[in-house]
Amino acid sequence: MSAMRTSCTLPAARGRMAGNVRRSRWRRSPARALLARVSGHAPARLCGGLLGLLLAAPLAADIPPASGSPSPSAAAAAPSPADQLQEIIVQTSEPRFVAPTRRDRIGRIWAPVLIDGKGPYRLVLDTGANRSAITTRTALSLGEYPPADGAHTLVTGFTGAAMVPTVHVDKVEVGDLLMGATDLPVLQDVFGGAQGVLGIEGLANKRIYADFTHDKLVISQSHGERARMGFTVVPLREVHGGLLVADVRVGNVRAKAIIDTGAQGTVGNLALREALMRRPPRNAAHQDIIGVTLDVQTGDDIALPDIDFGHLNVQGVHVVFGDMYLFQHWKMTDEPTLTLGMDLLGSFDILIIDYNRHELQIRPREAPGPIS
Repeated sequence: MSAMRTSCTLPAARGRMAGNVRRSRWRRSPARALLARVSGHAPARLCGGLLGLLLAAPLAADIPPASGSPSPSAAAAAPSPADQLQEIIVQTSEPRFVAPTRRDRIGRIWAPVLIDGKGPYRLVLDTGANRSAITTRTALSLGEYPPADGAHTLVTGFTGAAMVPTVHVDKVEVGDLLMGATDLPVLQDVFGGAQGVLGIEGLANKRIYADFTHDKLVISQSHGERARMGFTVVPLREVHGGLLVADVRVGNVRAKAIIDTGAQGTVGNLALREALMRRPPRNAAHQDIIGVTLDVQTGDDIALPDIDFGHLNVQGVHVVFGDMYLFQHWKMTDEPTLTLGMDLLGSFDILIIDYNRHELQIRPREAPGPIS
């Protein structure tokens, strides 16, 4: 690991931030934008993290399906996995593993996953989800929907909770990851073209290698590899059943940062906002956040001072601040906390998440030199 301190400017930074700021390290963010700044209500961000999936006992069959769920006769008309892959819309020619979707324009990590030997299906790798889940169309293509036993489970998402159907599968495979029999929640399509999410179950002792520049994703067994020259190491710890958390500074404020590769944008709680400023700026854009349960919550889109990871300093981050349902569920409303989404994580050249070593290994885009 290089001991040199690295400064990284986030490409998605937008405009300036005005307001009553308490911290002296507040800086202007670059004018270049990945998402155009808008006034009033900005386009909704997708927060796909299934951060509190709880299995419930099978419910009676008279529980109504979620709105828009297909009827049993729709299974015969379900497209094959290959047809579904062709229907995924991306901005440019479709890459193999890491795809920027047209809906959110943020390069999330898409893993090619085999379910009961079928697929591969494109599932968003979601380190903020403690369970994997699939869309209704994916369940139809597996021939497992609607579930014959009427099984349901409680899903707790970023903005709310809901009861959803589950389907039973015998195995889920991607890279060195092999999960045995499990029940997958079936959700509405809120994943921006993906066919579900791949959660953190089974990732213990695994190593996730995401090369955003060369469109490469590898999920393998961790052998305790140390970070190479040019990488910054960020220590992590596990909370809430496997969520990875880093200790960071936002300006001069100490905060917890949850690594959430399934979310489009970075979100902060009100405790962090109040520690940074007396009140939100008058010109802050309001932004809706849509969770996997389709509940909508609104927050203030505000530019942050630098985020300090230790040897890595990230500038120009925008965060949506709000009293989000999931922060209440986690009991993280009193301590400054934020979830790091792909607007920040996807701005790096290479991102390695090592569950065995409990660390992030990050190479900023400015760092030279080939990596094998």
